[in-house]
Amino acid sequence: MSIRLAVFDCDGTLSDGQAAVCEAMDIAFAEAGLPAPDRNRVRRIVGLSLHRAIPQLLPQESEERCADIVENYKTAFRQARLDGSLHEPLYDGIPELLRTLKSRGWLLGVATGKSYRGLKSTLATHGIGDLFQTLQTADSFPSKPHPAMLEAALDDTLARPENAVMIGDTVYDIEMARSIGVRALGVAWGYHEPEELLKAGAQAIAATPADLENLING
Repeated sequence: MSIRLAVFDCDGTLSDGQAAVCEAMDIAFAEAGLPAPDRNRVRRIVGLSLHRAIPQLLPQESEERCADIVENYKTAFRQARLDGSLHEPLYDGIPELLRTLKSRGWLLGVATGKSYRGLKSTLATHGIGDLFQTLQTADSFPSKPHPAMLEAALDDTLARPENAVMIGDTVYDIEMARSIGVRALGVAWGYHEPEELLKAGAQAIAATPADLENLING
């Protein structure tokens, strides 16, 4: 029987980290003496690694200045996790979806712009870390839409591209999957609009986790 692999993005797909990201970005900019960035622009860059995301928010700033803001952001996010103020709830229906897929023989993975430590903490907080066979993060690979994270997930599980599916909420997820022949599904509850995901090459868009289960198995 062929190995079937479902790889999920994290922020905007599994968990709703929008407020946490925006708050950490506000702090990072303030520490650098800059006004808070427009939150709509911040939401647009969720999914990219920080070293690609920050220059998009501050194209006029130097590489060194952007690197300082990246470190400010990491520090702010880490502090929120330590002091218990970090709030990254799972979307309704996600735990049930993951457990159903696993019970039906799917291997599960994550490919995310989060750090490995951040991802592990999020999964552990919600008690779903044991459901995943492969975790790929931005601190080990180039930023999406480069396919390296997804290629590593395939290598980890010995799954073939034609037997895998990538699920995400941004065009970066869809473009990453399409570039190596992996089926791409979008979700309507994240950071990019469904029309954008379809234009980028998503096979279909799930309105709910129940819809997503049907699409993955379809």
